[in-house]
Formats: sequence, C-alpha cells, structure tokens
Amino acid sequence: MNHINKVTKENFSIKDFSTVINNSFDAVLVSDKHGKVLLCNAATGKLLGVDPQQIQGRNLKDIVKEGLLDRSVVLESIETCSVVSRILKNKNGYPIVATATPVLGKDDEIIMVVVNSRDVNILERYIKAFKQEQNRAVQYKRAVTYLGEKDIKQQEVVSKSKKMKEIVEKCTFIAKSDSTVLLLGESGTGKDVMARLIHINSNRADEPFIPVNCAAIPTELLESELFGYVSGAFTGANSQGKAGLFEIAHRGTLFLDEIGDLPLVMQSKLLRIIETGEVQRLGDTRITRTNVRLITATNRDLQVMVEKNEFRSDLYYRLNVIPIALPPLRERPDDIIALAERFLEEYNRKYSTEKIITPDGLQEMLGYSWPGNARELRNVIERLVITSKDNRLDRLDFVNANALINERKDGYDDNTTQPRPSFSDFSYTDTNRRYTGTLKSVLKKIEKEYIDQVLSECNGCIGETARRLGIHRTMLYRKMKEFQ
Repeated sequence: MNHINKVTKENFSIKDFSTVINNSFDAVLVSDKHGKVLLCNAATGKLLGVDPQQIQGRNLKDIVKEGLLDRSVVLESIETCSVVSRILKNKNGYPIVATATPVLGKDDEIIMVVVNSRDVNILERYIKAFKQEQNRAVQYKRAVTYLGEKDIKQQEVVSKSKKMKEIVEKCTFIAKSDSTVLLLGESGTGKDVMARLIHINSNRADEPFIPVNCAAIPTELLESELFGYVSGAFTGANSQGKAGLFEIAHRGTLFLDEIGDLPLVMQSKLLRIIETGEVQRLGDTRITRTNVRLITATNRDLQVMVEKNEFRSDLYYRLNVIPIALPPLRERPDDIIALAERFLEEYNRKYSTEKIITPDGLQEMLGYSWPGNARELRNVIERLVITSKDNRLDRLDFVNANALINERKDGYDDNTTQPRPSFSDFSYTDTNRRYTGTLKSVLKKIEKEYIDQVLSECNGCIGETARRLGIHRTMLYRKMKEFQ
C-alpha cells in the first residue's frame, strides 16, 4: 500500500521542492535576473516540445533565437520590472499562455523571475465549459420561472384498468427514444399527465419539461411565445428581449397540447423547426440551434382536418411518428373508482374533511358516461367534498350535485356542437309487461329493448342513436355486441 510522505518545516528539502515543481500540472520556469533558466519542470518541456534538460542553464534570449519560443515574457518582465502575461507560440506554432512574475529583493532589485504557463486550448475549453454552465443556469432559471407561472402540478398516472396499464407500459418503453409522440384522446383523458410520464422516464428527465396549450395563447402572440423575440421587435416588447419556449426547453421536452388549434401560418414555421432544429427570434438575424423532444396532443381528428385543408399534411406526418390513443373514462370503469379515491384523498386533505364514497355512490358513478372524463370527475368530487353536509357521499349526493344527469349547463357535448339529450328527450314505458328474474337480468332486458327501440327510431344510425342515449358510440357498439 502506498503511503503519502508527510513533509514538515523541519524536513522539507530542496529535493522535496523539486518534486513538487515537477509534479505540477502547470509549466513552471524560474530564471535569474539576467534571464538564465535556473529551473524548469517536465510540463515546461512538454509545452515547448523539448527535453527540459535542453533548457536548463540556458538564457532565454538564446532559446528565442533558436525558435523554441517566438518571444519571452521573462525578458519583458525583467525590462519592465512588472508582471507580464502573453500568449506565446512554441516551435510548432502551438499557443501557450504564460505569466512572468518578478521576485524582488530588499532593494527592489529583481532576484529571479517565476513563469507559469499553460496550454491555451485547455483554458479555452475551461472558458467554454464555464459559459455553457452559465447558459444552462439561465435556461433553468427561465424554465423555473415559466413553470412557476403555469403552476404545473406533478401527477402520477392512474392505471388500474387493463387498457391504461398497457398504455403506460408502452409510454414507458418509447420514452427512451427521442421520437415525436402524438397523444390522441377526448378532453380530460389525461394527455398532459401522460406527456409528463414520458418525459420522466426519458433520458431527458433531468432537463426542463415545458407544457404549452396552443389553444390558450392568442394567435398574435403565439410566434413570440414559441420562438422568442429581441429588443424592439414590436411595440410593447420587453426591452431585454425574451427567450422562446423552444429555447427554454433546450435539451428537454416541449409538450404542445391542443396542436389541432395551431393556425396554419404557425404550422409551417413549426414544421421548419422540427426539420432543422433551428429557431430564429422575432426581429433577430441570428439562428439558434435547439435540441428538443417534441410531444403533441389533441382531441381533434387531424386526419379529417388534413382532408379539409385545416391542418398541413406534411406536419401531420411529422407529428404522427408514435401515435398513442388514450381511451375515455367510460371505457375504463376500473379507473373511475381509482381516480375518485385519489381525488377524494386530495380534497379531504385540502379541506380538512373525512368524506367517503358509499357503495351506492360508487355504483352511481360507474353508471355515468363522464363526457368530461377525469377533469369532470375531479370537479364533481371537489364539489361534493365542499357542499355535502354528511361525511358519506351517497347516490343522492351525486344526483343532487347534478353530476350524473345527461344534461350539461350549456346543453352541449365537449367535442361536438350537437345538443346532448336530457331525460325528457326520450321515454320508455311498458306498463302491461311483467318481468321475472334477478334485478340485473331484468335491467339488461329493458336496456336491450330500449336500445333496439331507439335504433329503430333512428333508422339504424349509430351516431344519432348514441346521441339520444347519451353514450359514446363505442359503448353502444359494445352493448350491441353483448346483446347478440
């Protein structure tokens, strides 16, 4: 085992001093007051490209004449009796940064000159690395400021149902790549949560995650928000300019939600950035290269929009590299219960309550189609936690909160301009018929008869039938298959 020799004041010798100098990473050279080399270490010989013994005892004037150096800071220091720093070149034209410091005696006469030298390229790499760290610090500051303004909450994906477990597994797998992901699904299905899941499991997890709602930013501000601007780019612009979201998200993930609402003029600019990775701020002539993983999301049918010339086909194919469809809440009932429990726990903690949902309340929730998906479920739970006088949230609590009726306040569905049906829109009565069997079997028979009745009245039109029944056409197809 190697032991470190302890050097004390009493036993520190010239030999020890020479050992220290020769093990210095920097080149060290000492000359007398006439420029004669008294000492030089191995690093000095390496910088000059010669054996240190070829320099020892020689005058620096001769060394310069010989061409080992193009000039000498020692001679300048002796002449000016001051510290001199210069960039020198060795015999191969290799740059060296050297500083000569004169050592003065009692009468302010030079006794010796000490020179420290280092490879310029190493210093430049240090400076470059330092600037990169400075830029990263500025970038993170911008990201923290932006995220603070957006008040983004970290959320975990709820995946109790088989469908969601498969999607989570797929997202975790594809997260390791840098491919563009397109998240599809109705409003409120958790596309933002899934985008964050992909980011957290990616190689960019330690870098910024910047979410942007394209529908929430006014069209006239979109370009400046995404790409940034320089001082004086337009009236009202920040005097210091502003970095765009692509710059803020550099090395990280940029999540563009509601991409279907992006104006056509912005679609072409987005396409150019995806293809080149280059961003140009408004009013600037410089180009900035960015390295961003792009995730987009929409609740609209982009293929239909392409056919109607409302969305660029070339951009669509660029975004649709890895499409992931998130199912609505009504198609994954296991997640309804899991989400309700999580939201209830969250709001019990927030409002210092101890509410619970009874089995009847859970059944009532499972019987509802939740057109607003998880977002609607969250709002209902918060409303009941605040307004319910009892700690037990029963079936009537949900009904009284207007959460489980098929009529919204505005009378319109989230994703269509067609009015959603209320209970008064249709009826089913058969007072002459008697049913036998369990309640479950009787309800199934009645459900089948009523679906058949509405199908007949709608001349077999699935879309109209689903609208009148207040359910999604996917659920209607599934029920029709069950009744076969």
